Amino acid sequence: MTLIDPAARTIGPFSVGPLAFGCWRFVNLPTAEATALIEAALGAGMNLIDTADVYGLDWGGDHFGQAEELLGDVLAASPGLRDQMVLATKGGIMPPVPYDSSPVYLRQAVEASLRRLNTDVIDLYQVHRPDLYTHPGALAEALDELIDSGTVRSVGVSNYTPAQTEALRTHLAAPLVTTQPQFSAVHLGPLWDGTFDGAMAHGIVPLVWSPLAGGRLATGDGLRPELVATLDRLAAREGVDRATMALAFVLAHPARPVAIVGSQRAGRLTSATSALGVALDRNDCYDIIEASQGEPLP
Repeated sequence: MTLIDPAARTIGPFSVGPLAFGCWRFVNLPTAEATALIEAALGAGMNLIDTADVYGLDWGGDHFGQAEELLGDVLAASPGLRDQMVLATKGGIMPPVPYDSSPVYLRQAVEASLRRLNTDVIDLYQVHRPDLYTHPGALAEALDELIDSGTVRSVGVSNYTPAQTEALRTHLAAPLVTTQPQFSAVHLGPLWDGTFDGAMAHGIVPLVWSPLAGGRLATGDGLRPELVATLDRLAAREGVDRATMALAFVLAHPARPVAIVGSQRAGRLTSATSALGVALDRNDCYDIIEASQGEPLP
């Protein structure tokens, strides 16, 4: 029996697919090409579209807000797409500070994101990284006000430790519905640091970023040979490629994560859905973990 649950995940009032489309590299495309990519993602069941105001400062972008602007251009050109997606963005990174989650700044950041995205409401707003100099009570008050104002429908966090997540959650009136950690067959931290445990304890959905370790799990670059061999063995058994097997590993955890896929190729988005049909059992997942760590579990 496979550990992968292909059913939709519930995030606040929304139902989202187990795979999402990430806009980290969604820059410098003509509007028509960008629209086709969003349509491909939605067609593949990736109805959660994840972006951030800071996206555009790397991956070939040249300014803050660029990825949101491109997505906003898509929504302006094809407004019917807005109703097909759960629109998620993030704020709180403000170079060169680097982090600002103060109530004044976040309110301004949300208003700016709304303008760039050409929308009147953000379905999921996440604090991108923790600001160590904002009290969680003050942040919670600001997030609750954003929900009460109708500009944000639900809230979550990104790159937060379990303790930081719990501190914020205890002050929020609204539910904290997501946490966005890095997790992959290379980066196993959420298995051990309490991130997934806290998510399961409180009904928080993990939105996993970099599930392919920046593409290394597809290319094999810089990976332990035993991890490549294990993934290849399982992939051959299931009739998929190594990248698909790596996505399947992420989806197999009982926290029922959503894996954010950032490929800018429509064909790759479609093929990623093969991960939902992979049969992974407990032994397979522990084989991957041991190969990643380079030693057996105790």
